[in-house]
Amino acid sequence: MTRIAVGGFLHETNTFAPTKATYEAFVHGGGWPSMTHGAEVLKVMRGINVGLAGFIEEAEAKGWELIPTVACGASPSAHVTKDAFERIVTEMIDGIQAALPLDAVYLDLHGAMVTEHLDDGEAEIAKRVRAVIGPNLPFVISLDLHGNISPELVEDTDALIAYRTYPHIDMADTGRASARHMELLLAGQKFAKAFRQLPFLIPISWQCTNDQPTKGIYEMLSALEDDQVPTLSFCPGFPAADFPHCGPSVFAYGVTQADADAAADTIVKLVSGHEDDFDGRIYTPDEGVLAAMALARGASKPIVIADTQDNPGAGGDSDTTGMLAALVRNHATKASIGVIYDPLSAKAAHAAGEGATVTLSLGGKSGISGDAPYEASFLVEKLSDGKFVAGGPYYGGRDMDMGPSACLRIDDVRVVISSHKAQLADQAMYRFVGIEPTTESILVNKSSVHFRADFEPIAEKLLICAAPGAMPADTSVLPWTRLRPGIRLKPNGEPFTPQTASPALAPAP
Repeated sequence: MTRIAVGGFLHETNTFAPTKATYEAFVHGGGWPSMTHGAEVLKVMRGINVGLAGFIEEAEAKGWELIPTVACGASPSAHVTKDAFERIVTEMIDGIQAALPLDAVYLDLHGAMVTEHLDDGEAEIAKRVRAVIGPNLPFVISLDLHGNISPELVEDTDALIAYRTYPHIDMADTGRASARHMELLLAGQKFAKAFRQLPFLIPISWQCTNDQPTKGIYEMLSALEDDQVPTLSFCPGFPAADFPHCGPSVFAYGVTQADADAAADTIVKLVSGHEDDFDGRIYTPDEGVLAAMALARGASKPIVIADTQDNPGAGGDSDTTGMLAALVRNHATKASIGVIYDPLSAKAAHAAGEGATVTLSLGGKSGISGDAPYEASFLVEKLSDGKFVAGGPYYGGRDMDMGPSACLRIDDVRVVISSHKAQLADQAMYRFVGIEPTTESILVNKSSVHFRADFEPIAEKLLICAAPGAMPADTSVLPWTRLRPGIRLKPNGEPFTPQTASPALAPAP
């Protein structure tokens, strides 16, 4: 029987974000399942929208024996701590070593992990795996569409296969695709690799695959796959990781080098030709709320606003208050915002009880420039233990645990508060505290794009707002220091130029 070691370790790192990912963050999981070990991995990672679940399903259908190591993920944030990385990777590598002899290894990774001690977490994982299994054993990794891919990661793996949807409704499908490519490798097929990095950063708000130009790029990518090029991927990248390999990339696997090169170059040309199109309207908080209020007067469905710069799916702490202040200041009605992460306020709401009025200094605790706690009295409308199932297409039926949570009300604005972070990408993240999202006039979601999978069908219109937060919608305003020279800081933006060291900091001759 074919024996394959499997595991997962996912983190999307915003090196400008306020909070690091500790080992405990991976134990809890945030919006991911809690950390699982050994045989429990095969029990937990089933029937949900993650790459490992899709691979397990496909592999078992093929009769492969799977040897699980560890599986975990954490909400996007600043760097993964050295302690967390080394503990998790050591468990993964030890599990692979103990399972030898093997026929292959499959891992479900992200592609944009930066740690306290490493620029490229995934490349280090691949290097350590390859050192254990040797140069010839098939090794496949599934990746997030937002991966910042390095040449080293391509070199140490036989195939990298990335998601094709944002919102990521195809994570499990990508795991299945990884198993199908693995089957080719196990049959003895060898493939040439082509890897390309593109010359400009793409802001995440314009990476949505429901819209052009990204939708058309992925349609072309799928059309180019055939027997000669069985696997082709485009990663628009996660433009908030300050290291040289941050940015978009294309990687292809072909029967010949010419096959792989031709497919990769076709996608690069297509993406580059759409540089002008990776842009769009972004509102200030007041502009967005006033526009939503005007649209809501004639709408039969909610107006949904993305609070994109405080997206916990991009490293924000999900606690800024700029959009809440704009809703109250402009007298919005039938409006809800979520989720504001504030364990202390949640604790106070639970202590006060439903129906009580509680005075809070809500949110604003991340130290984001231009942001502050929102100090006011709120009615506690509903309390929750934070446990529910997120059944929409992004979370795909995951068990969620937001910790002690509440629905607060100020004027005609409701606020979802929680004790754990996860981006608001599922209608259940309103319903678990008694808010029916389909009957609200305005919904403000702390998310950039993933919310669209579950909210687009119920929305009259979607707007993007930029209140203060850790993930600027305009990538050129981030204080970059370590990108590769010449990459444009946004579509048609200025090229990055490393700053010359001041005389006081210049190295000695």
